[in-house]
Amino acid sequence: MKILLLNGPNLNLLGKREPEIYGSQTFEDHFTALQFQFKEVELGYFQSNIEGEIIDKLHQAEEDGFDAVILNAGAYTHTSVGIGDAVAGIRTPVVEVHISNVMDREEFRHLSYISKHAVGVISGFGLKGYELAVTSFI
Repeated sequence: MKILLLNGPNLNLLGKREPEIYGSQTFEDHFTALQFQFKEVELGYFQSNIEGEIIDKLHQAEEDGFDAVILNAGAYTHTSVGIGDAVAGIRTPVVEVHISNVMDREEFRHLSYISKHAVGVISGFGLKGYELAVTSFI
């Protein structure tokens, strides 16, 4: 099993940005812990603040041998028809993940252009959401 963890804008700031919402651990440290926890799974990781790069990674996932994608599109979740269309257009299954409970935040965050096309959505469990998403595929 090979799974791509794909993070969108501002998630490179985890550990620094709004720790009361997102916690104090960097994603790189969390990714290392996930690799240790799921030794039987090959995990890949990519983060971009650029919408087109995220779309390109989704399009490339199957060709790169990924069996699944765990996508936290960050704010693009609520604004990017293009990322939603990319998820709809690929055969690789996608689980949408959010660190915070988006339904407990600003109203504009209640809309997702991705959820309809994802096999599942995990929201509000902090970084543990990525662990839950990996577990859903194995």
